[in-house]
Amino acid sequence: MAENAVIPRPHVHTLSEQCATLGASFQPVAKRLLEDQGRLLRFFKGNLPQMDGQAGEVSLYLLAVIVRIFDQCGGKIGRIGPKEIDLATKKISGLTRGLLPWDAGFPERVRGVADRAQPHILDEALEALFEREEKKPNEVEVDLEQAGRIFLMLWAATEALDAAWRAPTAPDWAA
Repeated sequence: MAENAVIPRPHVHTLSEQCATLGASFQPVAKRLLEDQGRLLRFFKGNLPQMDGQAGEVSLYLLAVIVRIFDQCGGKIGRIGPKEIDLATKKISGLTRGLLPWDAGFPERVRGVADRAQPHILDEALEALFEREEKKPNEVEVDLEQAGRIFLMLWAATEALDAAWRAPTAPDWAA
């Protein structure tokens, strides 16, 4: 299996911000993207600890943004199956103990993991959950433990998506 090119940080950030700019009109796009990856969505919902409504909504929004980034980068996203999910969860569960506790140092410990799939997507998620200094209007505050658990699920999703994705040959964003 060939390794995908890493999507550059500026491109990831631009695509992420586009989702935020769409506001409520992103909801139908998010719904379609998540329904297209039904197994991933079931895995995500089934393994994310029970959270209050707003934290749960944040987690699903961020998952949809990640799927959208892969989608907008072109190529082909195959259906995520048990193989991709199992590989992703084994990888992350083997790393989790060394990343804890959920504190201000958590993002840097995560960034110290050299073989993260699509590290710039994960950095965008870390920024959204842990490092955003100033909350925008309508942004939800998520406590550190919830943020950490959401992030680990987003990391698993990113690993699984990257395994199922075939990047386009010579994409313009890789130049």
